[in-house]
Amino acid sequence: MPPVKKGQAEHVTRPVIPAPTEAGASTGSDHGASTGSDHGASPEFGPGTGAGNGFRKRVVLLLSEAAIILALLATWLLVESVRSGKSLIVLFFYSFPSEFLVGLVPHEPVLIYWGGFHPAWVVALVSVVSTVMAEGLNYSAFGLVNEMPAFQAVSAKKPVRDIIRLFDRMPFRAILVAGFTPVPFFPIRFLVVMAEYPVAKYLLAVFLSRAPRFFILAAFGEFFDVPGVILVGLFVGMLALVNVPLVFRFLTRR
Repeated sequence: MPPVKKGQAEHVTRPVIPAPTEAGASTGSDHGASTGSDHGASPEFGPGTGAGNGFRKRVVLLLSEAAIILALLATWLLVESVRSGKSLIVLFFYSFPSEFLVGLVPHEPVLIYWGGFHPAWVVALVSVVSTVMAEGLNYSAFGLVNEMPAFQAVSAKKPVRDIIRLFDRMPFRAILVAGFTPVPFFPIRFLVVMAEYPVAKYLLAVFLSRAPRFFILAAFGEFFDVPGVILVGLFVGMLALVNVPLVFRFLTRR
């Protein structure tokens, strides 16, 4: 080896001896951890990851569902031939805005009206099938809302947790009672998601509770000649009962 000159660093090539590693510890995991920290985003929620893309897809799906529901509602309200029609197809699609989220329009007067033109069991069957489909959309929509941090903070409060625990004692019976009786049903839509109640059992309970309720309403219209003015008054009254408080809250917060 030639002599090293003064001021010149000595470069010595030494063999690289790998350090012993324990089972389960690998350089791949170290690299993955450092990579995630270097980019400043966790693999689960980072931009461009599978979870982030899945969340965005669900948001787009929810907005598309809402747009379709609003389009159906606008068609029913603005097109006279559709609104005054007696086709079961119209009844089928009417159930979506009627049962979506908080229920934009009432269902009961329409079922009584259709009961005057079709057998009660047919009206009930058409309505309950579309209602179960709408509740499937509701479960997906509220599931997305439930993942938001603001909603998680609300769900963590003690009064809300107490209500969820109370619902967990007999969830299927609670859905049956709320679905059959005239009590507001939209709180159940929140509870089944917050309590992580299985969607299949939820939709079964909806079917079993809504079918007899719809049949009774349709049978009332089938056996009794209810004047149109009463049905219109019932429709407007229920529409105001549901939507006026929401509009009032929106205006007072601005």
